Amino acid sequence: MYKSLIRPVLFRFDPEKIHYFTFSTIRFLNSIPGMPSVLKSMFEVNDPRLEREVFGLKFKNPVGLAAGLDKDAKLYKELGNLGFGFIEIGTLTPKPQDGNPKKRLFRLREDGGLINRMGFNNGGVAEAVERLKKNPKGKGHVLIGGNIGKNKVTPNEDAVSDYEICFDALYDYVDYFVVNVSSPNTPNLRELQDKEPLTQLLQTLQDKNQTKPVQKPILLKIAPDLTDSQLLDIIDIVQTTKIAGVIATNTTISREGLQSENKKETGGLSGKPLTKRSTEVIRFLSEKSNKAFPIIGVGGIHTAEDAIEKLEAGASLIQLYTGFIYEGPGLIKAINRKLLSKK
Repeated sequence: MYKSLIRPVLFRFDPEKIHYFTFSTIRFLNSIPGMPSVLKSMFEVNDPRLEREVFGLKFKNPVGLAAGLDKDAKLYKELGNLGFGFIEIGTLTPKPQDGNPKKRLFRLREDGGLINRMGFNNGGVAEAVERLKKNPKGKGHVLIGGNIGKNKVTPNEDAVSDYEICFDALYDYVDYFVVNVSSPNTPNLRELQDKEPLTQLLQTLQDKNQTKPVQKPILLKIAPDLTDSQLLDIIDIVQTTKIAGVIATNTTISREGLQSENKKETGGLSGKPLTKRSTEVIRFLSEKSNKAFPIIGVGGIHTAEDAIEKLEAGASLIQLYTGFIYEGPGLIKAINRKLLSKK
């Protein structure tokens, strides 16, 4: 129903405007008495065989929502009712920022992709924390990842302090952290992926983590555009800093093989054009590290088969973003059912 009736209507409108409309609709539906239970019955697949224990956390199923959709932690509970095993919020920055000028989100229908140059638009970490306080531990708790970044105006030499601010603010309210140095939409951010600054950043956060009564898993989100040599550096950095794992991958700046007119737009490309490369990166990291750390696979998952390929390549968990927009919440259910059929 989503692909035949709902998506054609939604795709007639500006993608950023329809994002907010869709959020409002999901929030309204969940406010109707009994509707959260109806949505869960439609999309959730509850089976203990789907459970995963990864970096010390128990996930009810391996299908999560990637960062970027619920940047400000406004809808994590409602999105959790659609069958996701976990929700990643952000990217959050210390101070609120508007992001890049509009128009900044583009569909590539012929390619099954999106290009965004949002630029870490968010209301700031303090605002998100107030919403996350409504997610207490115990029954009904949504497993949350906190994706953190730096403000656009913060120079790279001061970037570590921005990540520390976000880490301290979110520590009590998220289950794991993701360090985002791989978005192409904040000027010079990807320079932080170089070995020396990245090691310093991750080690600083790990040292801070060690002072806490309970250590939270810290993951690194990497770009798909890294060379094999750079990926080997990533493996070395993960093992040196002893962070919990890697998310592979963020959006790409490549435009290879695209058909849509919107391929000319600047920004990060996600969706089907990223399927192959993100899987290659997962497989490379898994094989070259001898499966030394968990990997969350994200990038171009539009079918249950895409998800299985990521998992077989070495991912422990997967995340959806563009595939969720193109295929709808039925994709979550399809993936979990496919996993059960292979048990």
